[in-house]
Amino acid sequence: MQLIQEDDFAKGDSTPTTAALQSDGSAGSPAKMCSECYVNQSFVNDDGSVNDHKPRSSPAPLQTKNSSRSTGVILDISTLKMEQLESEVPPLPPRFRFRDLLLGDQSFPNDDRVQVEFYVNENTFKERLKLFFIKNQRSSLRIRVFNFSLKLLTCLLYIIRVMTDNPAQSAGASHSAAQQNAPSGNNKCVDCQWNGSVQDREINWELIFWVDRKVPVWAIQVIVAIISFLETMLLMYLSYKGNIWEQIFQVSFLLEMINTVPFIITIFWPSIRNIFIPVFLNCWLAKCALENMINDVHRAIQRTNSAMFNQVLILICTLLCLVFTGTCGIQHLERAGKNLSLFTSFYFCIVTFSTVGFGDVTPRIWPSQLLVVIMICVALVVLPLQFEELIYLWMERQKSGGNYSRHRAQTEKHVVLCVSALKIDLLMDFLNEFYAHPRLQDYYVVILCPTEMDLQVRRVLQIPLWSQRVIYLQGSVLKDQDLLRAKMDDAEACFILSSRNEVDRMAADHQTILRAWAVKDFAPNCPLYVQILKPENKFHVKFADHVVCEEEFKYAMLALNCVCPATSTLVTLLVHTSRGREGQQSPEQWQRMYGCCSGNEVYHIKVCDSKFFGEYNGKSFTYASFHAHKKYGVCLIGIKREDNKSILLNPGPRHIMASTDTCYYINITKEENSAFIFNQEEKKGGPAGGLFDGPSQLPVHSIIASMGTVAMDLQNTTPPDASVGKLVPPTVNGAGSRRPSIAPVQELADSASILPCDLLSDQSEDDSVFTDEKGHSSTEYVKGYPPNSPYIGSSPTLCHLLAEKAPFCCLRLDQGCRHNSFEDAKAYGFKNKLIIVSAETAGNGLYNFIVPLRAYYRPRKELNPIVLLLDNPPDNHFLEAICCFPMVYYMAGSIDNLDSLLQCGIIYADNLVVVDKESTMSAEEDYMADAKTIVNVQTMFRLFPSLSIITELTHPSNMRFMQFRAKDCYSLALSKLEKKERDKGSNLAFMFRLPFAAGRVFSISMLDTLLYQSFVKDYMILIARLLLGLDTTPGSGYLCAMKVKEEDLWIGTYGRLFQKLCSSSAEIPIGIYRTESHIFCTSESQVSVSVDDCEDTKDKGDESRNNDPSDHPLLRKKSMQWARRLSKKSVRWQGASRDSSKENAQRIAQQRLNLYRRSEREELSELVRNRMRHLGLPTSGYDDLTNLTASDVMNRVNLGYLQDEQNDHQNTLSYVLINPSPDTRLELNDVVYLIRSDPLAHVPEEPPVHSSSLKERHESSMDTREDTQL
Repeated sequence: MQLIQEDDFAKGDSTPTTAALQSDGSAGSPAKMCSECYVNQSFVNDDGSVNDHKPRSSPAPLQTKNSSRSTGVILDISTLKMEQLESEVPPLPPRFRFRDLLLGDQSFPNDDRVQVEFYVNENTFKERLKLFFIKNQRSSLRIRVFNFSLKLLTCLLYIIRVMTDNPAQSAGASHSAAQQNAPSGNNKCVDCQWNGSVQDREINWELIFWVDRKVPVWAIQVIVAIISFLETMLLMYLSYKGNIWEQIFQVSFLLEMINTVPFIITIFWPSIRNIFIPVFLNCWLAKCALENMINDVHRAIQRTNSAMFNQVLILICTLLCLVFTGTCGIQHLERAGKNLSLFTSFYFCIVTFSTVGFGDVTPRIWPSQLLVVIMICVALVVLPLQFEELIYLWMERQKSGGNYSRHRAQTEKHVVLCVSALKIDLLMDFLNEFYAHPRLQDYYVVILCPTEMDLQVRRVLQIPLWSQRVIYLQGSVLKDQDLLRAKMDDAEACFILSSRNEVDRMAADHQTILRAWAVKDFAPNCPLYVQILKPENKFHVKFADHVVCEEEFKYAMLALNCVCPATSTLVTLLVHTSRGREGQQSPEQWQRMYGCCSGNEVYHIKVCDSKFFGEYNGKSFTYASFHAHKKYGVCLIGIKREDNKSILLNPGPRHIMASTDTCYYINITKEENSAFIFNQEEKKGGPAGGLFDGPSQLPVHSIIASMGTVAMDLQNTTPPDASVGKLVPPTVNGAGSRRPSIAPVQELADSASILPCDLLSDQSEDDSVFTDEKGHSSTEYVKGYPPNSPYIGSSPTLCHLLAEKAPFCCLRLDQGCRHNSFEDAKAYGFKNKLIIVSAETAGNGLYNFIVPLRAYYRPRKELNPIVLLLDNPPDNHFLEAICCFPMVYYMAGSIDNLDSLLQCGIIYADNLVVVDKESTMSAEEDYMADAKTIVNVQTMFRLFPSLSIITELTHPSNMRFMQFRAKDCYSLALSKLEKKERDKGSNLAFMFRLPFAAGRVFSISMLDTLLYQSFVKDYMILIARLLLGLDTTPGSGYLCAMKVKEEDLWIGTYGRLFQKLCSSSAEIPIGIYRTESHIFCTSESQVSVSVDDCEDTKDKGDESRNNDPSDHPLLRKKSMQWARRLSKKSVRWQGASRDSSKENAQRIAQQRLNLYRRSEREELSELVRNRMRHLGLPTSGYDDLTNLTASDVMNRVNLGYLQDEQNDHQNTLSYVLINPSPDTRLELNDVVYLIRSDPLAHVPEEPPVHSSSLKERHESSMDTREDTQL
């Protein structure tokens, strides 16, 4: 049966009456319904009532006794035929019968559900009207548009009536006849009359109260008035809330009555048809209708942030209404005066409201003058309020940033940058890197930040270069309203950056995760570029298109810096966009080469579309890489198959190039922006004999890589003395016959010409038992995957592992246990030097420092012990992850404690890595977060001058304080060069700082550009991870280094080295790390005093002595007293030998001054020895370090003194050359960056047969590393 619930029943009649349940002419119906009728809001009948019911022949609905009322319920009797229905229902299956037997009968046999209709109160006539006129957005908008059109129509009809009005005709018949019989010259007489005296000016009130209204205009106005009146009364009825007088005395209602009721009266009273009605006041009603209409529009489109638009609209409408009201009012009142036209009145109002007041048009009668006074008073009251509100909203909009319009979002391209707090350094890094690409010049950047814009950012965004392309919006990413303001759903990309300067970095990551989720929920198709801080939070944003984990990259880069020097500088230069113009105006050769090579970046192109690599289709990868570098100057480093998503770095010579392969290469610019200029002389000359033995002999060409209008010759980046230009083997009978010629690179892979991989050639070593130097213990190493990963999402890497996990007690370096009694690094007897990592806590990111140093492809004999110097002891979860790695220890201590440094074996260390501490990343004053780190590193540099210290800083600008010397002329010159490059708009202005160029300082903010560059190059993050060893793809190579020794200098040039590596071991060089001695300009801060300079006069010695204290501002009072004691001893010795010559006296004075200059170092050395004796440590190791050797000079690549103290002005500097030209000369101690092929990629089935020319290379390359050293 069916039940319909009406108003009365819904209001409280929970039990239907008996009359409501009875049908016409039927008996036996139940009198009431039981409580079971209300279960689940469904009304059912009792069992007895159904049995007593007599079925009817034809179904008839149940009606109420009073059909005029809509109360009660309506039942459908046809559904009450239960007996017939039960007979028609088929029996239940046996499984349901058994279930009913066990569970009991849970259903009612006579269960009839009744359909209930809700919200019946909205079915009334008033509610339906209210829904149509007010509640419904679209219908209400249509009504308001119609109402607005009616008001505009009335104003237009008033203007038509004025234009067709003749003031000479009045409403009175006699006055009208007199005016019609008057000659045409009377108008002039009237004007002359109003130019007379004041006493002669009489007001014709009939012209004010009566107008000439044509019948068609009157008819239309009457119709409009009737419609407006009915609509007003209807809306008044619908919006009635209990107080009728409040609605009557509303200004809008009074205006409606004034402008509509008189017209309705004229229908029944024709004699007043020409009475004046101020219809022009409908402009104010039109203004109200327009405001309501705009509100409905914004509500319909769900636009809630339209306060600024509404206020501007209200102000404009108010001005228009004031001008229109004044114009029509003055024109009408002046009908009894000077009879001004409508345009003249408009002119008068504009001149008056603009406070100009020419005085050529003035009102003549007092009613019009009074109207002008009233209008001015109204304007003085209304307009300031409107302007105040507008200014307030404008200031608030300047803070919040306004909106990015939908039209711009659909017609223009924009990206959104979401940050917690926008700093000027982060902003400039993003803008400089993002707009460095030519195809992104037309993009807009919308910044969405919850904080208010600071002054520095505001000043930068007011620069015309950025003000036209950068839009700042203050808002939260978690609000859909703010995402709508930024038009996130139309954005080309969304960059979400974490706040790395927060004290709680985990909380910063949580905010980043929520932002990423909010953007993905609001705009699922928008590409996401997310920066995360902690590696354990990376899997939460795995759905993002590109993710950069800061700690993963940081620790992996710092680890590779220990085995491949300046890897941080190499990767930083690769991920920055530059044209290679930095330092080209410098007079120094190294700065020009370093700046030019810094412009190299990674690009990609398909083989079939490339001129660089198209001719090598069907050739081996190694062959294509060598010849492309030799011919075009580009370095092919990787490949990607069309059917494979993985990028392979140096897949080896067995990879055959296909036309569908995507090549990844290093070059100054991409191939599409390069022009090819071939050497005409080589075309005319004969081929280079003896250059290749293969079937295809290619001529050597020079390439000019042009970017826009600037062409840069890559072949002219070498010094002028580089004479070797071709890879011609040395002649047999010539002077260069000491070495055999370099074998050619084969077009196709030859198993006999490729050396076995490190892993296979070193099986005997890898499977053996490793014994330390003193034979204290033996440890078995295996290769495998780490069993315990500290966080979710770490890439599995094959590593050197211990056969059995080390107990946690054995991981403590400075404490013995029941397994061993070693308490210092000396007792362990390590063969290789230590790598010490100083960190605040043992976070999960530190795991990525250990893995690259224990990767399977690193020879076991070259594994360096790793000591973790931690401020806070690690937890068991971290120890469980590292206990499987060999020679990994930890110790509680800090770098500002000399005892901790000595106990962890700093005198036996080769590298000390100082990681930026999280607790010091934020400071009250900007750029002061690195103060403690810089001072501690400076102290260690003084205490241990031979130690290579790699430091991480929070702010890149603070790297100028590393190994700081106040009056160093060369550092000052580099500072000026940095300022010049920054003024030119360079993204790498800091690159000429010596600590950065040498790879001794690094800031993670330098890698922010990696995420920005991924918007154009979506492969950059993957290539960087492969280079750093964070990801291991089967068949992909890895980054390593080779040191050029004196016996390797016969190779001559970088191009010949490229050929030798490709032909012998299939390794791809990508750059050079060069260290060279540099003689800086001597200044007053670098006075060089030698013991042998006894010929100098005493005056010169006194001058040097007077200037010397300013050279070393770090000299302490104690060291000065110590030097004076030495000087007094020298004076007593001089008094004992008064008969000596004057030259001896001068020599003694010079020796005294030399001792004074050496006093600081001697005192520091004595301090270290005393602490070592106090700790019970042998001082023999430190005694060897006090006198620097020539090899120590190469380790101290950043502003270190050389062995000879008498040549303090002579220093060393180091820098990175990425993809130098083939003509670049190799120098002693150059470190060549190599991408070595995967040892597990190709396992030879038979032992390879090596030629005699390669046997020497095979014997010395992998195991002993005489030619190639890591």
